[in-house]
Amino acid sequence: MDSIRAAAILLAVGLWSAVPAWGETRLGAQGAEGTPNRRQDWLVPTQDQITPSRAVLFRPPGRGPFRLAVIAHASTQNRLARAQMPQPEYSALAAALVARGFAVLVPQRLGHGKTGGPYLEDQEGCDNAEYAMSAHTTAEAITTALTFMRAQAFVRKDAAVLAGHSAGGWGALSLADHSPKEISSIIVFAPGRGGRANDRAGNICAPDKLVAAAAEFGDGAKIPVTWLVAENDSYFPPEFSKKMADAFTEAGDGKVDFRMIPAFGNEGHWVAEAGEQPLFDSIIANAAGLNVQAPAVQGVAVKGKK
Repeated sequence: MDSIRAAAILLAVGLWSAVPAWGETRLGAQGAEGTPNRRQDWLVPTQDQITPSRAVLFRPPGRGPFRLAVIAHASTQNRLARAQMPQPEYSALAAALVARGFAVLVPQRLGHGKTGGPYLEDQEGCDNAEYAMSAHTTAEAITTALTFMRAQAFVRKDAAVLAGHSAGGWGALSLADHSPKEISSIIVFAPGRGGRANDRAGNICAPDKLVAAAAEFGDGAKIPVTWLVAENDSYFPPEFSKKMADAFTEAGDGKVDFRMIPAFGNEGHWVAEAGEQPLFDSIIANAAGLNVQAPAVQGVAVKGKK
């Protein structure tokens, strides 16, 4: 009997370990709030329905509801570098958004760092890169997190903002055809993929394909885009970034505010991650679609009204 019971226990353990991660892991907050800006670890769903995304949430004081901002991080084709990627936080950019009343989620996408799971954003090599395909996969990750967060009581259902860096910005651009009521603004820092190929400054894989994909994203675009690139970005230099932004604009009615920002350190491509808050305060203050009035919260008096 003991041997039968032991076998049953081993079978149960084996079956339990095979349960998808969401069956054994609670999505949502993963601990207490901390500093800065009520920083809190979260788990949010991903598009493979098995591996949850490790995310960081920042938010203002109070109960909300707050408008939501989602920051989409950069990526790399290097498998080892992806596996070793630390949890992205973009703390200064997040702080600037929190100061404007946003709850800010920074999810780590599939195939990166401790989130792990399958890498679904592969651009399929250099010469024959599938840039639109990889962008749409990144966009799916963004919208999966966005949908989950909109179900939280402290988050507004409308007027979200997407901020994206490099590959994350590339994915955000492909969502520019969504309803402006759902996503009011897209802010991208040096969006693109295939930059600095073979670790050579200004060397971009299949650049014509990148420009063509940018035009595809611009066709039918409805959401205003703020497109930023540092003067010393060696992945997508300002001249090439402007070419992509122009293709995006000319393909449709999309509005793009293209800006070159001052050189940052030794490599401007990383300004979104390592820049200081005053820079982001200025960018956000002037980005189209950021100043959307919050609805009056039921039971709270509005100044000057009864």
